[in-house]
Amino acid sequence: MVDRILLDVAYGRRPADTIITNGTLVNVLTGETYPAEIGISGTRIAVVGPDLPRGPETAVIDAGGGYLVPGLIDGHLHIECSKLSVTSFADLVVPYGTTSVVSGLDQILVVDGLPGVRGFLDEAARTGMRVWWGAPAKAPYTVPESTVGHTFGPAEHLLAHEWPECVGIWETVQEFVEHGDEAVMEALDLAAKHRLPVFGCAPLSDPRRISGLAAAGIRLDHESYSAEETLEKLRRGIYAIVRESSVAHFLEENIKVVSQVGARRVAFCTDDVHAADVLAGGHMDKLVRMAVKAGVDPVTAIQMATVNCAEMYRIDHLVGSIAPGRFADVLIVDDLADFRVREVVAGGALVARDNAMITPSAPPARGEVRPFPVPELTAGDIVLRAPEGATTVTALSMRMSPEQVFVRKRHDVTLPVTGGIVEPSVEQDALYITVVERYGKTSNRPVALVNGFGITRGAIATSAAPDDNNIICVGASRSDMALAVNEVVRAGGGQVVVVDGEVRRLLPLPVGGIVSDLPAGEMAEAESHLDDLARELGCALPSPLMYLFFLSITAIPDYAITDLGLVDCVKLEVIDPILSWS
Repeated sequence: MVDRILLDVAYGRRPADTIITNGTLVNVLTGETYPAEIGISGTRIAVVGPDLPRGPETAVIDAGGGYLVPGLIDGHLHIECSKLSVTSFADLVVPYGTTSVVSGLDQILVVDGLPGVRGFLDEAARTGMRVWWGAPAKAPYTVPESTVGHTFGPAEHLLAHEWPECVGIWETVQEFVEHGDEAVMEALDLAAKHRLPVFGCAPLSDPRRISGLAAAGIRLDHESYSAEETLEKLRRGIYAIVRESSVAHFLEENIKVVSQVGARRVAFCTDDVHAADVLAGGHMDKLVRMAVKAGVDPVTAIQMATVNCAEMYRIDHLVGSIAPGRFADVLIVDDLADFRVREVVAGGALVARDNAMITPSAPPARGEVRPFPVPELTAGDIVLRAPEGATTVTALSMRMSPEQVFVRKRHDVTLPVTGGIVEPSVEQDALYITVVERYGKTSNRPVALVNGFGITRGAIATSAAPDDNNIICVGASRSDMALAVNEVVRAGGGQVVVVDGEVRRLLPLPVGGIVSDLPAGEMAEAESHLDDLARELGCALPSPLMYLFFLSITAIPDYAITDLGLVDCVKLEVIDPILSWS
């Protein structure tokens, strides 16, 4: 519906509700900078120009000689991986200039279905952060499909594509396309029918696979591990989103493509962020500064964080620039090279100053927190059984290292058998890992082995664990592992560290068992404490709990574990961790 009042302000027939004055406009559409005022009607920009007319009711925001920059856009973000609710996350990142994010909300989707997604989108509408939703290609993403509270397929796509926040198909992993997953193929057909773009997820792709993805209509991708991989995607017509997350640090490498081929088809994302990292260094503003430090022109870097991203997602008529008709999301910045956000206008209202919200947002009322419908576990429930008669086994252990973030490689270990049970080995860093199905649909709790955590005692567990958010636990003690799982079940979701039969720290995640309404500062403290406790147990990984909760993602090579068991992520099948025995 045409906003007639907006048109009246644009044509000069009516004064603006708000004018931002005394600033230099950064016009990301043309690459120019020049003095201008911004006239706002309601939540939208109506007019941009010099000396705009005022009325008696016109509010004035004085930019104090600063630059006027469009609100920044995070091009691919799993909000729930922050463990913050939408409200708490918005209050964290908006003061740093992020006024739009593109997210699949896939964690709340598999927990609470479309009603859960709808609730999160409605919650976002009450904050200063816009959530542009990508309907997941399918959910869960795991192959074979693990157990979740709610699945998402073609029937749900038919409903979701009607939602105004739906801007495309989220995280279409390359295996779904290459192997012709029927549900995903139908979702892509529906996307074409509804003129929605398709977003890819293709880490460590070779040219053959990239060509297949481009042929399937994949519009953009955020998962490149090298500048060469990024360039191959650009050459084949796929937009590139350069990622710099709390753990996956790829901007310094992938920004090299800008010096080679320019930035017109390149944007930024964070994918997954910790509250502590944002509080310490910023969010999308940090990526702008990093790009400038790498030699990118400041205006070009700002374009990558705004209009480039908006154009990729076909939302540039709504966000990404300071121009008539767009939402009035405007940042006031004093220095384009040392890009620090002084004030934030979101939807026409001044909402943040000096990296803090002027008035914090209030989360919606939440329902009663209930324990998960999971029977209490004992140490005897967490065992890897050996073949009958075996005294030793050779087993496949998933090997992790910080050198190749989140990737799990094969590592064979020889372990003794006692009473028919394979004994893990602290000395070999071959630890038990289990996934406990949390939805009460099965009694699944497979056990496998993992290398790289380095834990010598105790256990850590989490129910925030994409892609299915079952409880995943690793430890050196089976009794501590059982206690850790039981504590997460009792809390109705959370992360926990247990040592010698004692719960050392529990971080409750009562909203869907995956997020909390904690303020960002309190979440940062809790995350830091949990990781410090894990390090006291011997873990040398840079972010122990985050490395743990990504172990269920089958889209990351070469191995994963879900409630179905150990998964070969190349063959896409459940395998036995025991390779041979004697």
